[in-house]
Amino acid sequence: MPRSFDPHDPELMDRPQPVSAELETDLRNLASLNRWFGAHRLLRTFLPPWLGEKRSYRVLDLATGGGDLPRFMVQWARARAIDLQIDAVDANPSTLEIARRWSAGFPEITFLRGNVLQFEGPHTYDLVTCSLALHHFSEDHAILLLRRCRALSHRFTLVADLERRRLARLGIRLLTTFIYRAPMTRADARTSIHRAFSYREMHRLAEAAGWPDFGHARFLFGRQALWLDTKTGGDIPLADAVPCPT
Repeated sequence: MPRSFDPHDPELMDRPQPVSAELETDLRNLASLNRWFGAHRLLRTFLPPWLGEKRSYRVLDLATGGGDLPRFMVQWARARAIDLQIDAVDANPSTLEIARRWSAGFPEITFLRGNVLQFEGPHTYDLVTCSLALHHFSEDHAILLLRRCRALSHRFTLVADLERRRLARLGIRLLTTFIYRAPMTRADARTSIHRAFSYREMHRLAEAAGWPDFGHARFLFGRQALWLDTKTGGDIPLADAVPCPT
């Protein structure tokens, strides 16, 4: 099935809006989906080989949404005496207001408003992450985002997103019919899977962005990830990856 993307029809969560119960419900649902359907598991695949215990790192999370993945990374790091300082960037001021409120117990996270395609970090970063954002952009802008991720990191880069395929489309329809039934979540989730890139398309995006020797794999629950280590490229053990031909 071909990708369906209209830059003039953004997802509901991307539209200008005030802080509302509907937006908060949507961000809670996204955090729940991340927890139970692959995002936490994916991060646990990469963080242990990349971040050593009792050390300090500076991390950048682009398109952070409600900030649930930075909070997960901080909790993971605290348990291992790792000092993480995370800059979390999003363009939506209402989303950032909610994320800041929910992250009151996480002084390690600084929330910044910015366009992720143009963001110039106040620091250099050991790790740049970006999750579930590429499908919000046109192909050209997705390539620009991958270039920004690489440029802002002096060591590790991890970009994860949905994979457009029929099985994932069916799974999202079932989840939003029986579990995640809030109108914004249902509408955006069903739109997202049609806007997501296929496995081969995402591979070509990284090539077009000039990523050298990058890793790319499919993960459980319809997710895929690109990653890069400036010292070792994409060489990393991936017990949780799902075999997929390139």
